[in-house]
Amino acid sequence: MKLNQIKPAKGSRSQRHRVGRGRSSGWGKTAGKGHKGQKARSGGGVKAGFEGGQMPLQRRVPKRGFHNKFAERHKEIRLDELNRFADGTEVTETELRRAGLMKGADKWAKLLGSGELERMVTVKLTKVTAGARKAVEAAGGSVEEK
Repeated sequence: MKLNQIKPAKGSRSQRHRVGRGRSSGWGKTAGKGHKGQKARSGGGVKAGFEGGQMPLQRRVPKRGFHNKFAERHKEIRLDELNRFADGTEVTETELRRAGLMKGADKWAKLLGSGELERMVTVKLTKVTAGARKAVEAAGGSVEEK
């Protein structure tokens, strides 16, 4: 197969609608735009959210709080969530993603000291609390912060 032989699947693409090409086409004269008015004009129409001069919904609804668009999303991991890994495993952010504990939008992970750790694991994460570090080392594992 060559690039010049590639064609879309049958029925996946329809012909473009050629309007304003005579009465017999069914889309002649006003070309489906009706008679006069704002939407019949070239470039006519209203912007998204316009409600005919009524106060638009996005302005009627009260606003509260603050959303920091520069905030980095992170995931807090509890000690007992590390029990799914085998003994001697090196727990990194990549491994947490593979195990489904971190989502794509999460930039980094922080290990919290809540829960009970029953495995001997090596933790290599961005942030680890003092209590979590103590618990991992008590279980026979080690902690490295990136």
